[in-house]
Amino acid sequence: MFPYFYYDATIIFLIPTILLTLYAQNKVRSAYERYLRVPTRNGYTGAQTARAILDNNGLQNVQIQLVPGTLTDHYNPGTRILRLSNQVYYGTTVASNAIAAHEVGHAIQHSHNYFPLVLRNKIVPVVSIASNLSWFFIIAGLVISAMQNLLTVGIVMFSMAVLFQIITLPVEFDASRRALVELENEGILSAEEIRGGKAVLDAAALTYVAAAASAVSQLLRLLFIQNSRRR
Repeated sequence: MFPYFYYDATIIFLIPTILLTLYAQNKVRSAYERYLRVPTRNGYTGAQTARAILDNNGLQNVQIQLVPGTLTDHYNPGTRILRLSNQVYYGTTVASNAIAAHEVGHAIQHSHNYFPLVLRNKIVPVVSIASNLSWFFIIAGLVISAMQNLLTVGIVMFSMAVLFQIITLPVEFDASRRALVELENEGILSAEEIRGGKAVLDAAALTYVAAAASAVSQLLRLLFIQNSRRR
């Protein structure tokens, strides 16, 4: 995508969300690095924590695998595989346990047919195609004044990506809530450690808020440009 390709006065729409994105990225990096240095009292690795919570929720069929990279942790509902990065998989810290539990939260959502997750999974193929093609139509509509309909098509496609970002918010917030409940109920983290885990997950959630806000502001900018061209 090329979300900031078209410069004019409407760039002001994006400045607040650009600042929010930078703040969120710094916040999550700071919280992650801080609590990645805080070991848990029970010494559980992220993989052990994930396995314990999965088994406690009857999800013995969900596999846990190691995935390369940093903060690349995710749950794949299609394959029922939970993938954890090296620092989370082997880490015995507050951050590694919190992140592992959060990903398990998505597996629990999947097993309960949590509606926002089900909806997000269903629109992924459409959003993927629409978001990749949207900027082709938007650029064409902006460059070729006689083909304003292309701009409209592009905006409609981009709206699908905005919808996806908005739907992602309750999915991520709920996964973090489930994670903290499981960590407390299973006695995996102490009350003090849970506060640290919450700090990590709250910081991560802020990045999703920033992404959604950025998408909405870009959509508003495009609508403003389109409206201005019709005058």
